Amino acid sequence: MDLGIIGLPASGKTTLWSALTGGAAAGGSGRLEAAIGVVRVPDDRVERLAEMHESKKVTHAEIRWFDYPVAAVASRGAEASMLGEMARTDALAPVVAAFGGGEGLADARRDLETLELELTFADLALIERRRGRIEPEIRSMRAAERGPLEAELELLERATEQLEEGVGLRAQQLTDAERKRLSGYQLLTRRPLLVVVNIGEDDVSNAEAVEAEFAGHLDASGVTVVALCAQLEAEVAALDADEATEFRAELGLPPLSPVDRLVREAYALLGVHSFLTGGRPEARAWTLPVGGTALDAAGRIHSDIERGFIRAEVARFDELMEAGSLAELRKQGRLRTEGRDYVVEDGDVIEVLFNV
Repeated sequence: MDLGIIGLPASGKTTLWSALTGGAAAGGSGRLEAAIGVVRVPDDRVERLAEMHESKKVTHAEIRWFDYPVAAVASRGAEASMLGEMARTDALAPVVAAFGGGEGLADARRDLETLELELTFADLALIERRRGRIEPEIRSMRAAERGPLEAELELLERATEQLEEGVGLRAQQLTDAERKRLSGYQLLTRRPLLVVVNIGEDDVSNAEAVEAEFAGHLDASGVTVVALCAQLEAEVAALDADEATEFRAELGLPPLSPVDRLVREAYALLGVHSFLTGGRPEARAWTLPVGGTALDAAGRIHSDIERGFIRAEVARFDELMEAGSLAELRKQGRLRTEGRDYVVEDGDVIEVLFNV
């Protein structure tokens, strides 16, 4: 799963990237390229499953965080390759600074509007180029052949009209077929937004109120807001686990860091969750869209397993931990056998039987 961090100068976006990845501040080369950090998704169920199986390897699900240069969105001359890379992320994380109470929040709202405007300009330019290619093609075709391209042109014209009114593609009323058609374009306003409001240390205790107030001014479609102090979180990220826990307690901060919460909110925003596999070789967490089936889960593990799917043995994580082993769970009659259409639930422990 890929998330792209964007922001204006002095927003704290690179400080946030450092807090998330534990890396040094990106940049300094002057080149228009993103810094990339890979972060494992915190999930103690994986460790507990590995302990039960005495697994040799533990593998968490991962998120790749891209820290895009300011010029990637704050410049109309941004390279097409950079915009295309941003459009291929699963979601964008705009970082806006909100220091100094109410005035800071007003500034943050303006900064978010600026960022969204730049994304809109990029989409309008891309759509205009596509329309410029389609229109002469339609004129050169016989009337009976024009249907598909005319439908595409009509869709692009409607999308353009709403973009010009300030409605991003994520919030436009489109059919599933229309969204699928637009997915072939590298359009930025299709992406969900995980908005990070970067607040000062003095406002950390009011983070929930800041989130509520900021979110109240937004169209909620495909947008989630999280408030945190990026500088404080970067300092905590530099500590080891015990020191970080003690530091958070001293400051009266909640045990769940905003950084970990960002991961959870990203999962919720994108509509994904985790299923688990376990054994002596490896215990592993896998990401799957909510509503995904046992066959989809098999495909996440390996295409051969999906192709040769026979059935899946499924255990609820809590029941497996209570039983202590798959053998005991089977003995108790609580290890379920499911077919390919079974809808996987968060935390399901799955073993797929297959034949190729």
